[in-house]
Amino acid sequence: MHASRSFKPLFSLPDGLHYLNCAYMAPLSRRVAAAGHAALDRLVAPSRVPASDFFDPCDEVRARFARLVNVTDPQRIALIPSVSYGMATVARNTPVTAGGNLVVVEGQFPSNVHVWRRLATERRAELRSVPAPGTDGGRARGWNEAVLAAIDERTAVVSVPPFHWTDGSRFDLEAIGGRARDRGAAFVVDGTQAVGAVPFDCGRTAPDALVCAGYKWLTGPYSVGVAYFGPVFDGGVPLEENWITRRGSDDFARLATGRDEYRPGAVRYDVGERSNFVLLPMLGAALAQVLEWSPAAVETHTRALTDGAAEALRTLGCGIEEDGWRAPHILGVRLPAGLDPAALARELHQRNISVSVRGRGLRVAPHLYNDADDLAALVEVVRGSLD
Repeated sequence: MHASRSFKPLFSLPDGLHYLNCAYMAPLSRRVAAAGHAALDRLVAPSRVPASDFFDPCDEVRARFARLVNVTDPQRIALIPSVSYGMATVARNTPVTAGGNLVVVEGQFPSNVHVWRRLATERRAELRSVPAPGTDGGRARGWNEAVLAAIDERTAVVSVPPFHWTDGSRFDLEAIGGRARDRGAAFVVDGTQAVGAVPFDCGRTAPDALVCAGYKWLTGPYSVGVAYFGPVFDGGVPLEENWITRRGSDDFARLATGRDEYRPGAVRYDVGERSNFVLLPMLGAALAQVLEWSPAAVETHTRALTDGAAEALRTLGCGIEEDGWRAPHILGVRLPAGLDPAALARELHQRNISVSVRGRGLRVAPHLYNDADDLAALVEVVRGSLD
């Protein structure tokens, strides 16, 4: 659990705080916060905001996210406010017939469930929510096998995350995506708990859509995100009819006689007022720093931390997923019988250790600003609670 370089000075986390909760919300780095402050200062006098600022920062964010997920055409990236917005766009443009089915995993984050529940009801289709097997060894492996078995010739949509948001269980996207394509189903990925923390290659994974919130592992602000839409969504119908997504919209003198034709790629799916003059520069700065760090470096650092903690917690009787089937950056800890999660949460809070309690388990999510001392503090509290 050794870190070769300290990234803590890049953040403004309070002294003594063990923040192991990036899966909840990333702390803003000094760089991202500075971008926000500079943006606010400009808006004091809107004359400082030229017409080009409605477009150039958007293109910059598209290009950076495209590079992050290995998409060659940045115009396939849409700017969205939330995962639910991106998923609603996908649902609106995905054909589902009566008697078909949609496959998700049980306990998926609600933004990637409610939309499919509604779609299944409206189209008289079946929503298949694949439950996890028992909590013994091989749970995630068995879960993947169950997901694959649920995909059949009547499956219209398969929508899964790379890692389960509550405990970091890994889903084999290449295998699941391959099965979806073989059955002619749309393959949709909520990458919020993965992209930025581990390498993600759209060329290998080949999702039809990849939707990401910006405020977790992309280390950006809340209420802004990004989505990749593949060729299957070319020519689709957006949720909103925005002026800025049309060809020629950069000619402000002719907006009143603007064209109906959309700009190419996924730009038609951009949210209204997508050129947010505060949030978008912050997201742009966040994506720039993630690219400089590299997701591979984040993965290596967090894996070293969670591997060491997993070994120590196993000796205390905690349930930990087998190493090959858990996220490197999200450690799910199933607490031993007799250990009260609420009492443990109170003790962790008193010790300035921030993690998430999910059911009878803990979700531990370190990032580059964490070191071995942060994980050791967590282990020590769990050990003390068992005495």
